[in-house]
Amino acid sequence: MNINLLAAIQWDKVGLVAGIAAALAIVFVALILIVSKFCSVKTDEKVAKIAEHLAGANCGGCGYAGCEGFAKALAEGKAELTACGPTPNENKAAIAEILGVEFAASEPVYAVVACAGGVKSKNKYNYVGNEGCLAEGMYLGGKKQCSFGCMGEGTCESLCPYAAIAVKEGVALVDKALCEACGLCVKNCPKHIIRLIPKRAKVYVACSTPCRGKETMSVCEIGCIGCGLCAKNCPENAITMVDNLPVIDYAKCTGCKTCVAKCPRKTIKEL
Repeated sequence: MNINLLAAIQWDKVGLVAGIAAALAIVFVALILIVSKFCSVKTDEKVAKIAEHLAGANCGGCGYAGCEGFAKALAEGKAELTACGPTPNENKAAIAEILGVEFAASEPVYAVVACAGGVKSKNKYNYVGNEGCLAEGMYLGGKKQCSFGCMGEGTCESLCPYAAIAVKEGVALVDKALCEACGLCVKNCPKHIIRLIPKRAKVYVACSTPCRGKETMSVCEIGCIGCGLCAKNCPENAITMVDNLPVIDYAKCTGCKTCVAKCPRKTIKEL
């Protein structure tokens, strides 16, 4: 570079400009840090308050990694309170107050497996392979001749954070006293036969096949044959037949158990 050109540069002014730019940069960085600090504290405090009222099970039933993740999603308006089953209504009401939203209490529910087949239903092959219903289901939809029945490989049992599910005689059973309605089993059952029903329920339908009569009887000793006797004899008209299966309206059901007595296949179970 030309020496004369360097000499012509007013270095004092260059230094002044550089100093001003550096000072402005420091001010902007400081402002960003201050704003982010106050915002994060506000958010963190809100998340912490919400988390205090959650069940704390970290079950993941809400779809988030744990209660803290769910609390953050609630604080950001990205999740609904109804997504958490284990948290009691009174706690949800407190969270709703923190969020400044309305809350309507929901009826306590728990999971039931809509199948009672197990060893009473026929297999189409003997399964030998990786554990879990998903793995078994890759082979012709599972070993059961009834394509709507529980495979009994225990995916729901292994996922349940409350140890509320056990596979007995080839079919999954839920312990009502232990179930917290987190919904993990419902979401992960490959046959989609686990349902949430009111805890006050006295009966449930332990079958999911839409098949009728001879077809059902040829593959399962206890499967529903769609006869409709339960619906015809219910004194409260709480049962309707949908796709050859009885559907119980628990808002009408009084738990008289007439359906249990009338079911010729003993598919409707007492709770």
